[in-house]
Amino acid sequence: GNTQLGGDDIDALLVDYFITQNLCDDTEKNRIQLRQIAEGTKKTLSNQLSADVEFKGKSLTILRDTFNEIIRPIIEKTMDHCAQSMKDSGISINDINKAVLVGGSTRIPAIKDAVQHFFGVVPDDSINPDEVVALGAAVQADVLAGNRKDILLLDITPLSLGIETVGGLMDVIISRNTKVPIRSGRQYTTSVDGQKNLKISVFQGERDLVVDNRKLGEFILKDIPPMPAGIPKIEVIFALDPDGILRVQAKELRSGTATEVEIKSTYGVSEEEMAMMLLNSIQFAQEDMKKKQLIESRNEASNIILSSEKFIAQNRSWLRTDDISTLQNLIDDLKSVIKEDDRDIIEQNMQAINVFAEPLAHQALDRNIQDALKNKKI
Repeated sequence: GNTQLGGDDIDALLVDYFITQNLCDDTEKNRIQLRQIAEGTKKTLSNQLSADVEFKGKSLTILRDTFNEIIRPIIEKTMDHCAQSMKDSGISINDINKAVLVGGSTRIPAIKDAVQHFFGVVPDDSINPDEVVALGAAVQADVLAGNRKDILLLDITPLSLGIETVGGLMDVIISRNTKVPIRSGRQYTTSVDGQKNLKISVFQGERDLVVDNRKLGEFILKDIPPMPAGIPKIEVIFALDPDGILRVQAKELRSGTATEVEIKSTYGVSEEEMAMMLLNSIQFAQEDMKKKQLIESRNEASNIILSSEKFIAQNRSWLRTDDISTLQNLIDDLKSVIKEDDRDIIEQNMQAINVFAEPLAHQALDRNIQDALKNKKI
Protein backbone atom coordinates (compact mmCIF):
# COMPACT_ATOMS: atom_id res chain seq x y z
CA GLY A 1 0.00 0.00 0.00
CA ASN A 2 0.87 3.65 0.30
CA THR A 3 0.68 5.28 3.72
CA GLN A 4 0.95 8.68 2.04
CA LEU A 5 -2.24 8.28 -0.03
CA GLY A 6 -5.56 9.31 1.52
CA GLY A 7 -8.17 11.94 2.26
CA ASP A 8 -5.67 14.82 2.36
CA ASP A 9 -4.84 14.16 -1.30
CA ILE A 10 -8.52 14.43 -2.20
CA ASP A 11 -8.80 17.69 -0.24
CA ALA A 12 -5.79 19.07 -2.11
CA LEU A 13 -7.40 18.29 -5.48
CA LEU A 14 -10.58 20.06 -4.41
CA VAL A 15 -8.60 23.13 -3.34
CA ASP A 16 -6.95 23.21 -6.77
CA TYR A 17 -10.40 22.98 -8.38
CA PHE A 18 -11.79 25.84 -6.28
CA ILE A 19 -8.90 28.07 -7.34
CA THR A 20 -9.23 27.17 -11.04
CA GLN A 21 -12.93 28.12 -10.77
CA ASN A 22 -11.87 31.60 -9.55
CA LEU A 23 -13.32 31.14 -6.09
CA CYS A 24 -10.31 33.06 -4.76
CA ASP A 25 -6.72 34.06 -5.49
CA ASP A 26 -4.04 31.40 -5.30
CA THR A 27 -2.27 32.30 -2.05
CA GLU A 28 -0.92 30.11 0.74
CA LYS A 29 -3.32 31.66 3.23
CA ASN A 30 -6.33 30.98 1.00
CA ARG A 31 -5.22 27.39 0.42
CA ILE A 32 -5.00 26.75 4.16
CA GLN A 33 -8.53 28.09 4.68
CA LEU A 34 -9.89 26.20 1.69
CA ARG A 35 -8.62 22.89 3.08
CA GLN A 36 -11.32 22.87 5.74
CA ILE A 37 -13.98 23.79 3.19
CA ALA A 38 -12.73 21.02 0.89
CA GLU A 39 -13.06 18.43 3.65
CA GLY A 40 -16.65 19.50 4.31
CA THR A 41 -17.45 19.46 0.59
CA LYS A 42 -16.05 15.94 0.30
CA LYS A 43 -18.31 14.73 3.12
CA THR A 44 -21.37 16.46 1.64
CA LEU A 45 -20.82 14.92 -1.80
CA SER A 46 -20.52 11.48 -0.20
CA ASN A 47 -24.20 11.79 0.78
CA GLN A 48 -25.65 14.26 -1.75
CA LEU A 49 -25.49 14.78 -5.51
CA SER A 50 -24.29 18.39 -5.21
CA ALA A 51 -22.67 20.78 -2.75
CA ASP A 52 -22.66 24.57 -2.49
CA VAL A 53 -19.34 26.21 -1.66
CA GLU A 54 -18.96 29.77 -0.34
CA PHE A 55 -15.72 31.62 0.35
CA LYS A 56 -15.08 35.34 0.87
CA GLY A 57 -18.31 36.43 -0.79
CA LYS A 58 -18.03 34.10 -3.78
CA SER A 59 -19.85 30.83 -4.32
CA LEU A 60 -20.03 27.86 -6.65
CA THR A 61 -21.92 24.60 -6.91
CA ILE A 62 -20.07 21.35 -7.49
CA LEU A 63 -21.83 18.20 -8.69
CA ARG A 64 -20.92 14.71 -7.54
CA ASP A 65 -20.09 13.74 -11.14
CA THR A 66 -17.61 16.62 -11.30
CA PHE A 67 -16.18 15.58 -7.94
CA ASN A 68 -15.75 12.00 -9.17
CA GLU A 69 -13.83 13.24 -12.20
CA ILE A 70 -11.58 15.42 -10.01
CA ILE A 71 -10.60 12.55 -7.72
CA ARG A 72 -10.31 9.91 -10.46
CA PRO A 73 -6.45 9.97 -10.39
CA ILE A 74 -6.52 9.18 -6.66
CA ILE A 75 -8.96 6.31 -7.17
CA GLU A 76 -6.90 4.87 -10.04
CA LYS A 77 -3.73 5.08 -7.95
CA THR A 78 -5.53 3.30 -5.09
CA MET A 79 -6.60 0.48 -7.39
CA ASP A 80 -3.03 0.22 -8.70
CA HIS A 81 -1.86 -0.35 -5.13
CA CYS A 82 -4.55 -2.99 -4.68
CA ALA A 83 -3.30 -4.79 -7.79
CA GLN A 84 0.31 -4.60 -6.60
CA SER A 85 -0.65 -5.93 -3.16
CA MET A 86 -2.43 -8.87 -4.78
CA LYS A 87 0.61 -9.61 -6.90
CA ASP A 88 3.00 -9.36 -3.95
CA SER A 89 0.89 -11.67 -1.80
CA GLY A 90 0.54 -14.27 -4.55
CA ILE A 91 -3.25 -14.45 -4.40
CA SER A 92 -5.87 -13.88 -7.08
CA ILE A 93 -9.17 -12.02 -7.18
CA ASN A 94 -10.95 -15.37 -6.92
CA ASP A 95 -9.44 -15.85 -3.45
CA ILE A 96 -11.13 -12.68 -2.14
CA ASN A 97 -14.57 -13.12 -0.53
CA LYS A 98 -14.74 -9.89 1.47
CA ALA A 99 -13.40 -6.35 1.08
CA VAL A 100 -13.45 -4.31 4.30
CA LEU A 101 -13.38 -0.53 3.91
CA VAL A 102 -10.80 1.34 6.01
CA GLY A 103 -10.58 5.12 6.43
CA GLY A 104 -13.11 7.93 6.19
CA SER A 105 -12.59 8.50 2.47
CA THR A 106 -14.00 5.05 1.70
CA ARG A 107 -17.45 6.55 2.35
CA ILE A 108 -17.18 8.24 -1.06
CA PRO A 109 -19.53 6.36 -3.45
CA ALA A 110 -17.03 6.43 -6.33
CA ILE A 111 -14.44 4.68 -4.16
CA LYS A 112 -16.96 2.04 -3.10
CA ASP A 113 -17.87 1.47 -6.75
CA ALA A 114 -14.19 1.13 -7.71
CA VAL A 115 -13.58 -1.40 -4.93
CA GLN A 116 -16.61 -3.44 -5.97
CA HIS A 117 -15.56 -3.38 -9.62
CA PHE A 118 -11.98 -4.42 -8.80
CA PHE A 119 -12.67 -7.22 -6.31
CA GLY A 120 -16.02 -8.35 -7.65
CA VAL A 121 -17.66 -8.23 -4.21
CA VAL A 122 -19.83 -5.63 -2.49
CA PRO A 123 -17.57 -3.74 -0.03
CA ASP A 124 -18.23 -4.48 3.64
CA ASP A 125 -18.97 -1.15 5.33
CA SER A 126 -20.65 -2.65 8.39
CA ILE A 127 -17.75 -1.45 10.57
CA ASN A 128 -17.12 2.27 11.03
CA PRO A 129 -14.20 2.89 8.61
CA ASP A 130 -12.74 5.43 11.06
CA GLU A 131 -12.48 2.73 13.74
CA VAL A 132 -11.32 -0.32 11.75
CA VAL A 133 -7.59 0.16 12.38
CA ALA A 134 -8.12 0.79 16.11
CA LEU A 135 -10.34 -2.29 16.40
CA GLY A 136 -7.75 -4.40 14.59
CA ALA A 137 -5.01 -3.12 16.89
CA ALA A 138 -7.15 -4.03 19.90
CA VAL A 139 -7.60 -7.58 18.58
CA GLN A 140 -3.86 -7.89 18.00
CA ALA A 141 -3.13 -6.65 21.52
CA ASP A 142 -5.57 -9.23 22.87
CA VAL A 143 -3.81 -12.00 20.92
CA LEU A 144 -0.36 -10.87 22.07
CA ALA A 145 -1.63 -10.81 25.65
CA GLY A 146 -2.52 -14.49 25.28
CA ASN A 147 -6.27 -14.02 25.62
CA ARG A 148 -7.20 -15.24 22.13
CA LYS A 149 -6.03 -18.68 21.04
CA ASP A 150 -8.37 -18.92 18.04
CA ILE A 151 -6.66 -16.20 15.98
CA LEU A 152 -3.26 -16.50 14.31
CA LEU A 153 -1.63 -13.24 13.26
CA LEU A 154 0.95 -13.50 10.49
CA ASP A 155 3.57 -10.79 10.11
CA ILE A 156 5.31 -10.16 6.81
CA THR A 157 8.64 -8.62 5.96
CA PRO A 158 8.01 -5.13 4.51
CA LEU A 159 11.15 -5.00 2.33
CA SER A 160 13.32 -7.56 0.57
CA LEU A 161 16.52 -8.75 2.24
CA GLY A 162 19.61 -9.86 0.37
CA ILE A 163 23.36 -9.60 -0.09
CA GLU A 164 25.72 -7.81 -2.44
CA THR A 165 27.16 -9.87 -5.28
CA VAL A 166 29.86 -9.13 -7.87
CA GLY A 167 29.41 -5.75 -9.50
CA GLY A 168 27.26 -4.30 -6.72
CA LEU A 169 24.11 -6.26 -7.56
CA MET A 170 21.45 -7.07 -4.97
CA ASP A 171 20.70 -10.79 -4.71
CA VAL A 172 17.45 -11.25 -2.79
CA ILE A 173 17.28 -14.09 -0.26
CA ILE A 174 14.00 -13.14 1.47
CA SER A 175 11.48 -11.28 -0.72
CA ARG A 176 9.19 -8.56 0.60
CA ASN A 177 5.77 -9.66 1.84
CA THR A 178 7.16 -13.05 2.90
CA LYS A 179 5.46 -14.40 6.02
CA VAL A 180 7.69 -14.49 9.10
CA PRO A 181 9.25 -16.33 10.80
CA ILE A 182 11.16 -17.44 7.70
CA ARG A 183 14.44 -19.22 7.03
CA SER A 184 15.87 -19.10 3.52
CA GLY A 185 19.28 -19.53 1.92
CA ARG A 186 21.27 -19.60 -1.30
CA GLN A 187 24.66 -20.92 -2.38
CA TYR A 188 27.50 -18.80 -3.72
CA THR A 189 31.13 -19.27 -4.65
CA THR A 190 34.38 -17.33 -5.00
CA SER A 191 35.42 -15.26 -8.02
CA VAL A 192 39.20 -15.36 -7.46
CA ASP A 193 41.59 -18.32 -7.26
CA GLY A 194 42.80 -19.06 -3.73
CA GLN A 195 40.35 -16.64 -2.09
CA LYS A 196 40.56 -17.11 1.70
CA ASN A 197 38.11 -14.47 2.93
CA LEU A 198 34.68 -13.40 1.68
CA LYS A 199 32.88 -10.21 2.75
CA ILE A 200 29.12 -10.63 3.17
CA SER A 201 27.24 -7.31 2.95
CA VAL A 202 23.55 -7.42 3.91
CA PHE A 203 21.05 -5.00 2.35
CA GLN A 204 17.35 -4.19 2.53
CA GLY A 205 15.31 -2.78 -0.36
CA GLU A 206 13.74 -3.35 -3.77
CA ARG A 207 16.32 -1.89 -6.16
CA ASP A 208 18.60 -4.04 -8.34
CA LEU A 209 21.78 -2.27 -7.21
CA VAL A 210 22.84 -2.26 -3.55
CA VAL A 211 23.92 1.39 -3.78
CA ASP A 212 20.21 2.27 -4.02
CA ASN A 213 19.21 0.08 -1.06
CA ARG A 214 19.71 0.29 2.71
CA LYS A 215 22.79 -1.38 4.17
CA LEU A 216 22.06 -3.33 7.35
CA GLY A 217 25.54 -4.63 8.10
CA GLU A 218 28.44 -6.75 6.94
CA PHE A 219 30.81 -9.44 8.17
CA ILE A 220 33.68 -11.55 6.83
CA LEU A 221 33.77 -15.30 6.36
CA LYS A 222 37.41 -16.18 7.06
CA ASP A 223 39.68 -19.19 6.59
CA ILE A 224 38.18 -20.50 3.36
CA PRO A 225 40.51 -23.28 2.14
CA PRO A 226 42.46 -22.11 -0.96
CA MET A 227 40.70 -23.44 -4.05
CA PRO A 228 40.26 -22.40 -7.68
CA ALA A 229 37.56 -19.80 -8.31
CA GLY A 230 34.12 -21.33 -8.52
CA ILE A 231 34.95 -24.45 -6.51
CA PRO A 232 34.07 -23.40 -2.92
CA LYS A 233 30.41 -23.84 -1.96
CA ILE A 234 29.36 -21.02 0.36
CA GLU A 235 25.86 -21.21 1.79
CA VAL A 236 24.31 -17.98 3.09
CA ILE A 237 21.22 -18.45 5.26
CA PHE A 238 18.85 -15.71 6.43
CA ALA A 239 16.59 -16.42 9.43
CA LEU A 240 14.07 -13.66 10.23
CA ASP A 241 11.92 -13.82 13.37
CA PRO A 242 8.65 -11.96 14.18
CA ASP A 243 10.57 -9.33 16.17
CA GLY A 244 12.48 -8.26 13.06
CA ILE A 245 15.73 -9.90 14.20
CA LEU A 246 17.69 -11.18 11.19
CA ARG A 247 20.32 -13.85 11.75
CA VAL A 248 22.72 -14.30 8.86
CA GLN A 249 25.02 -17.30 8.63
CA ALA A 250 27.69 -17.91 6.00
CA LYS A 251 29.25 -21.38 5.79
CA GLU A 252 31.79 -22.95 3.44
CA LEU A 253 30.31 -26.40 3.01
CA ARG A 254 33.49 -28.30 2.12
CA SER A 255 35.47 -27.21 5.18
CA GLY A 256 32.66 -26.33 7.57
CA THR A 257 34.09 -22.91 8.41
CA ALA A 258 31.23 -20.58 9.35
CA THR A 259 30.38 -17.11 10.68
CA GLU A 260 27.09 -15.70 11.96
CA VAL A 261 25.79 -12.19 12.67
CA GLU A 262 22.57 -10.81 14.16
CA ILE A 263 20.88 -7.69 12.73
CA LYS A 264 17.75 -5.70 13.64
CA SER A 265 16.22 -5.45 10.16
CA THR A 266 13.64 -2.74 10.91
CA TYR A 267 15.81 -0.51 13.09
CA GLY A 268 15.99 3.13 12.03
CA VAL A 269 13.56 3.00 9.07
CA SER A 270 10.10 4.59 9.17
CA GLU A 271 6.95 3.58 7.29
CA GLU A 272 7.34 6.70 5.14
CA GLU A 273 10.88 5.68 4.17
CA MET A 274 9.70 2.17 3.33
CA ALA A 275 6.93 3.57 1.14
CA MET A 276 9.44 5.81 -0.64
CA MET A 277 11.78 2.85 -1.25
CA LEU A 278 8.92 0.91 -2.83
CA LEU A 279 7.89 3.89 -4.93
CA ASN A 280 11.46 4.39 -6.17
CA SER A 281 11.74 0.71 -7.11
CA ILE A 282 8.72 1.14 -9.40
CA GLN A 283 9.78 4.53 -10.76
CA PHE A 284 13.31 3.40 -11.63
CA ALA A 285 12.51 -0.21 -12.60
CA GLN A 286 13.42 0.16 -16.28
CA GLU A 287 16.60 2.11 -15.56
CA ASP A 288 17.64 -0.41 -12.90
CA MET A 289 17.08 -3.31 -15.27
CA LYS A 290 19.41 -1.77 -17.86
CA LYS A 291 22.10 -1.20 -15.22
CA LYS A 292 21.71 -4.76 -13.96
CA GLN A 293 22.02 -6.23 -17.46
CA LEU A 294 25.16 -4.15 -18.09
CA ILE A 295 26.76 -5.34 -14.85
CA GLU A 296 25.85 -8.96 -15.60
CA SER A 297 27.47 -8.63 -19.04
CA ARG A 298 30.60 -7.17 -17.44
CA ASN A 299 30.71 -10.03 -14.94
CA GLU A 300 30.36 -12.57 -17.73
CA ALA A 301 33.08 -10.79 -19.70
CA SER A 302 35.43 -10.96 -16.71
CA ASN A 303 34.82 -14.70 -16.43
CA ILE A 304 35.50 -15.19 -20.14
CA ILE A 305 38.75 -13.22 -19.89
CA LEU A 306 39.88 -15.28 -16.89
CA SER A 307 38.97 -18.64 -18.44
CA SER A 308 40.51 -17.72 -21.82
CA GLU A 309 43.81 -16.70 -20.22
CA LYS A 310 43.82 -19.94 -18.22
CA PHE A 311 43.15 -21.88 -21.41
CA ILE A 312 46.18 -20.34 -23.12
CA ALA A 313 48.42 -21.00 -20.10
CA GLN A 314 47.32 -24.63 -19.76
CA ASN A 315 47.47 -25.50 -23.48
CA ARG A 316 50.34 -23.38 -24.76
CA SER A 317 52.45 -26.48 -25.49
CA TRP A 318 50.28 -27.62 -28.39
CA LEU A 319 48.41 -24.47 -29.47
CA ARG A 320 49.54 -22.90 -32.73
CA THR A 321 51.32 -19.56 -32.35
CA ASP A 322 48.80 -17.87 -34.65
CA ASP A 323 45.89 -19.18 -32.55
CA ILE A 324 47.48 -17.95 -29.34
CA SER A 325 48.10 -14.54 -30.87
CA THR A 326 44.55 -14.25 -32.25
CA LEU A 327 42.93 -15.35 -28.99
CA GLN A 328 45.11 -12.97 -26.97
CA ASN A 329 44.15 -10.08 -29.26
CA LEU A 330 40.47 -10.92 -28.79
CA ILE A 331 41.00 -10.99 -25.02
CA ASP A 332 42.69 -7.59 -25.17
CA ASP A 333 39.81 -6.23 -27.25
CA LEU A 334 37.32 -7.39 -24.63
CA LYS A 335 39.41 -5.89 -21.84
CA SER A 336 39.38 -2.54 -23.64
CA VAL A 337 35.56 -2.36 -23.79
CA ILE A 338 34.56 -4.06 -20.54
CA LYS A 339 34.15 -0.71 -18.75
CA GLU A 340 32.08 0.76 -21.58
CA ASP A 341 28.42 1.57 -20.94
CA ASP A 342 27.44 -0.01 -24.26
CA ARG A 343 26.32 -3.54 -23.43
CA ASP A 344 26.02 -4.52 -27.10
CA ILE A 345 29.73 -3.87 -27.71
CA ILE A 346 30.67 -6.03 -24.72
CA GLU A 347 28.37 -8.81 -25.93
CA GLN A 348 29.85 -8.64 -29.46
CA ASN A 349 33.40 -8.99 -28.15
CA MET A 350 32.41 -11.91 -25.91
CA GLN A 351 30.77 -13.60 -28.86
CA ALA A 352 33.93 -13.15 -30.94
CA ILE A 353 35.99 -14.98 -28.30
CA ASN A 354 33.42 -17.77 -27.94
CA VAL A 355 33.25 -18.36 -31.70
CA PHE A 356 37.03 -18.47 -32.09
CA ALA A 357 37.71 -20.51 -28.94
CA GLU A 358 35.04 -23.17 -29.44
CA PRO A 359 36.99 -25.36 -31.93
CA LEU A 360 40.12 -24.96 -29.80
CA ALA A 361 38.18 -26.15 -26.75
CA HIS A 362 37.04 -29.23 -28.70
CA GLN A 363 40.65 -29.96 -29.66
CA ALA A 364 41.71 -29.63 -26.01
CA LEU A 365 38.96 -32.02 -24.94
CA ASP A 366 39.98 -34.58 -27.58
CA ARG A 367 43.62 -34.38 -26.46
CA ASN A 368 42.64 -34.84 -22.81
CA ILE A 369 40.57 -37.91 -23.72
CA GLN A 370 43.45 -39.35 -25.75
CA ASP A 371 45.89 -38.75 -22.89
CA ALA A 372 43.52 -40.42 -20.44
CA LEU A 373 43.15 -43.48 -22.67
CA LYS A 374 46.87 -43.98 -23.28
CA ASN A 375 48.08 -47.40 -22.20
CA LYS A 376 44.53 -48.39 -21.22
CA LYS A 377 42.91 -51.51 -22.59
CA ILE A 378 39.29 -51.33 -23.67
